[in-house]
Amino acid sequence: MKHTLTVLVENQAGVLSKISGLFSRRGFNIDSLAVGVTNDPKLSRMTIVADGDDYVLEQLEKQLNKLIPVIKVKAFEEGNYISRELALIKVNCTTQKRPELMKLAEMMSAKVADVGQSTVTIEFCDTAEKGEVLINLLKPYGIREIVKTGTIAIEKGAASVTS
Repeated sequence: MKHTLTVLVENQAGVLSKISGLFSRRGFNIDSLAVGVTNDPKLSRMTIVADGDDYVLEQLEKQLNKLIPVIKVKAFEEGNYISRELALIKVNCTTQKRPELMKLAEMMSAKVADVGQSTVTIEFCDTAEKGEVLINLLKPYGIREIVKTGTIAIEKGAASVTS
C-alpha cells in the first residue's frame, strides 16, 4: 500500500541526504519525493510517497522523528488530504492530428505548453491517477518524453503541519 508522508525539516544543507539515507539503510523505496521551502524560510517541507504495510509506515515515522533536522512527521490518512503532481508530456503530432490532440488535452483539463513542427507538449497538474489516465490516452499518438514532479500533498480543512 502506498503511504504519503509530510516531513517538516530545518532548511539546511544535507537534510535531504540524511532522509534519503535513512530510507536506503532500512531498505525502503521512495516512490515520490518533493521538497520546497515553506512560508517560513527556515523550514522546508518534504512530501514522500513510499510503499509498505502499516508496520513499515510506523517504522518510517519513528526513524524520521529520530533525525535531528526533522521537526515534525505526519502520515496522511487516505481521503483526508489533497495531492497533486505536475507532468510535461511531449507527444508526436502531425498537423492533421493537432486539433484532436488539443481537444483531448482540453477534455482532461491539461494545457498545451508548446507546439512544434512534429510535436505537442502538454502540461498536466492533477492526481497521479488522473495523470496515468492521460498518459494512456496519449500513448496511441506516440509519447516522446515524460517529465514528472514528485507528489505534493496538503491536509484538507484547517489542520496544518506547520502549526
